[in-house]
Amino acid sequence: MSSSPVFRGCGMIVQPEGFLQAVWKIAKENGLLFIADEVATGFGRTGSMFACQQEGVAPDFMCVAKGITGGYLPLAATLATEEIFEGFLGEFDEFRTFFHGHTYTGNPVACAVALENLRLFEDEDLLQKVRTSSELLKRLLARFYDLAHVGEVRQKGFMVGIELVENRRAKKAYGPGEKIGQKVVWEARKHGVIIRPLGDVIVLMPPLAIEEPVLEELVAVTYKSIATVTGA
Repeated sequence: MSSSPVFRGCGMIVQPEGFLQAVWKIAKENGLLFIADEVATGFGRTGSMFACQQEGVAPDFMCVAKGITGGYLPLAATLATEEIFEGFLGEFDEFRTFFHGHTYTGNPVACAVALENLRLFEDEDLLQKVRTSSELLKRLLARFYDLAHVGEVRQKGFMVGIELVENRRAKKAYGPGEKIGQKVVWEARKHGVIIRPLGDVIVLMPPLAIEEPVLEELVAVTYKSIATVTGA
């Protein structure tokens, strides 16, 4: 059984509090292995080093990437418990080896970048900075509900989804042909800000080390771009 902890990147949906732990407990009670996909949520993105820590979940497997190098070079890793690891130990003629690997596994340059990135987490107390900036971000996002075509603002740490709708009260979505999300992105680029949409959900995932004035500018331009495109 696998799960993306706390925040699902597809649609930028925040899971209800306690959901992850409940699913994990069901898996454990039924002898199922639990896989936490921390590719997007890991390495401080949600305010803790790994999102599953927020609900006391200890997965059997953890998939990590992206933030492990700060995004500077591609690198991924799959972590497993000692129990899982031991399942592939044995004599040569038992063929218990996990016969799998990638061509670029353990790339030394990418690994060096990852080690330096992890050092910065400790030396600069980056997790605390993310928690502090996340509170600022929460306050800045509050005014987006003043825009009539913002249906919902979803945030977990430095992961934000701003859902745009044709009618908030009726929860009516825009037609796909209107490409509202794309129009907002292009409007933001006119003001020097690059953001991305998932359909009509505007995604904000700022760098963990972003300075507060830059964060404020990012949110302000996003607000202005939504207001311009939706005529709010």
